[in-house]
Amino acid sequence: MTSRGKSMAGQLIVGLDVSSRARAEDIVTALGDSVSFYKIGYQCFYGADGFNLGKALIAAGKQVFFDLKLLDIDNTVEKGVAAFAETGAAMLTVHAYPKNMAAAAKGAAGSGLTVLGVTVLTSMDDQDVKDAGYERDAAGLVALRAQQAREAGIGGIVASPQEAEMVRTIVGPKLAIVTPGIRPAGAARGDQKRVMGPAEALAAGASHLVVARPIVEAADPAAAARAILAEMDGKRTSFA
Repeated sequence: MTSRGKSMAGQLIVGLDVSSRARAEDIVTALGDSVSFYKIGYQCFYGADGFNLGKALIAAGKQVFFDLKLLDIDNTVEKGVAAFAETGAAMLTVHAYPKNMAAAAKGAAGSGLTVLGVTVLTSMDDQDVKDAGYERDAAGLVALRAQQAREAGIGGIVASPQEAEMVRTIVGPKLAIVTPGIRPAGAARGDQKRVMGPAEALAAGASHLVVARPIVEAADPAAAARAILAEMDGKRTSFA
């Protein structure tokens, strides 16, 4: 891998969407130094001892993103975020409601934890947003949540890559824009509806790309990760 590829490894976040800690550890071992950032979501957190796995990865020098989409009363969210901050985690998601994000910002204050507000899931389209009771389309709701995230003082948002360019104009150059729904060349969409390729997402303004199935379900996860890093290499951004 080129030195440039190594420097962008921190922009590729591999989702450990597996139910066994042994399987998760096998993936980490297979990926070796090609990946330095891992996402732990519901499946891994609850089914694969993901909290302790995350702490072990942090102790080993990896960055960890706990994708748990916290939502509760303000005090509970603030204290919960503060507890995650103490682990040394790099990122944590909360639902992008204004009071929820403000409480999370208080919990993360003074730490190295980046709180991310989840806007509209990449598995949702305009009809899904309408069915959920919103009068806006998906892009309009993402724009609203991005503005509210900036005002709440959190570190970034999660949005589909299709909204990355718009969001970057709203939040400015410093906030993280983490984009799931990344599909490299030849990969199936699965249940994702708002997707984009790696290079295009970075060029649009994304700071980090989340990729799970195209890597963790590959026969050779390391080769799959290297291929995605190669796609990213042509359109590196200054947002990191």
